Amino acid sequence: MVHQRLFGTDGVRGRANVELTADMAMGLARAAGDGRQGLAVVGRDTRRSGQMLAAGIHAGFNAAGIDTIDLGIIPVGGVAFHTRATNSTYGVMVSASHNPAADNGIKFFGGDGAKLGDDREAAIEARYHHGPPWADVSGDAIGIQVPMPDAVGRYVGHLAAQADYRLSGLDVVLDCAHGAAFLAAPRLFEDLGATVEAINVDPTGTNINDGCGAVHPQALAERAAGRIGLAFDGDADRCIAVDEDGQVCNGDVIMAVLARHLRDRGELPGDRIITTVMSNLGFRMAMRKLSLDVVETPVGDRYVLEEMRRQGAGLGGEQSGHVLFRDHSTGDGLLTGLRLLEVLAATGAPLKELRRVMVEYPQVLRSVHVRVKERLADADPIWSTVARMEKRLGEDGRVLVRASGTEPVVRVMVEAKEGHEAAAIADDLVIVVRRELGGVAEDDR
Repeated sequence: MVHQRLFGTDGVRGRANVELTADMAMGLARAAGDGRQGLAVVGRDTRRSGQMLAAGIHAGFNAAGIDTIDLGIIPVGGVAFHTRATNSTYGVMVSASHNPAADNGIKFFGGDGAKLGDDREAAIEARYHHGPPWADVSGDAIGIQVPMPDAVGRYVGHLAAQADYRLSGLDVVLDCAHGAAFLAAPRLFEDLGATVEAINVDPTGTNINDGCGAVHPQALAERAAGRIGLAFDGDADRCIAVDEDGQVCNGDVIMAVLARHLRDRGELPGDRIITTVMSNLGFRMAMRKLSLDVVETPVGDRYVLEEMRRQGAGLGGEQSGHVLFRDHSTGDGLLTGLRLLEVLAATGAPLKELRRVMVEYPQVLRSVHVRVKERLADADPIWSTVARMEKRLGEDGRVLVRASGTEPVVRVMVEAKEGHEAAAIADDLVIVVRRELGGVAEDDR
């Protein structure tokens, strides 16, 4: 029997209690823990369905004989930290990241605090689909669940201890998206001396990411009013900044600012940055001017991390705001915001000046919902059109067409010197994709 793949580029996601159920959560944890020993830590964001799914995760691991620690509501960086700190076999984050409140997801981390690779995810999925018989676990071999009431405090203390600079004199607005950062982020930046206004810190279980956070940075730009803004998404693995003029600084801009600072300090191993195919052409050109190498990976922060480890690189990330640092195994929006503010503290320069390290090319991104995204690879008319458009743009632009790893969607991205040209090419490509694969186009931005 052929089963639809559950794991995408960022764990298992779906509409909570419809596509992603408590039974599925329990089954995945039981499959992950079957025949293994050790400990697992489990955190979640603020979604109403989070408790239900986390309960299933705990039950599945306990049924497999693995004790679990309940971290409660905590950013995903906190799950990675506690996985390492407790020498756990697994860490699990229950979150759908930037998705709406009705969705949820399950992310598995290995003992090093990094997301599991494709092979390990495939093994868990295969064991889940196979089902019983499970390893015989009974009596005192059954796992138990214990809480960690100070999980957020330990995590914040861990981040604060890594700060090279106090943030006194910096006035910051934090948009916590009514998500997992609503307690941790204000505490961290206040502890480091910044003047903090925290917004969207009143989670109801249904308002996460609703018109706020990293996917809606313009809302923060309107509120910041001459101050620095940091916006996080639902599980706080992303950070998007806003400068003093209200201009949005996405992951590319943040990485460019950090890369120059680290290079100037001699702290950028190999003078190399790892990024994905989605990074702006302006980022690549800026890094070239700084004599820094850029290595590309597929979309997904775990692929960035894998390449960072292969290359021995100290900085990498995605345009979406996932930024990764040496000695850290997953994207942590709080750490990203901290490192960015440290550049301001070290240089005394405002973010509106630091961001000039790169000039963003106009980038148009379209989405086409399709019936079977897997047909993209063999859709020759699409690829011949892409080749023609690439020839038209030459070195002054770029075209990227890819299938989403989490949705039945094909992404069309075009960069050019002029925004109207990028939009025209993107619209032409959308027509071809819709004709070949079916679906209706929607603007992502």
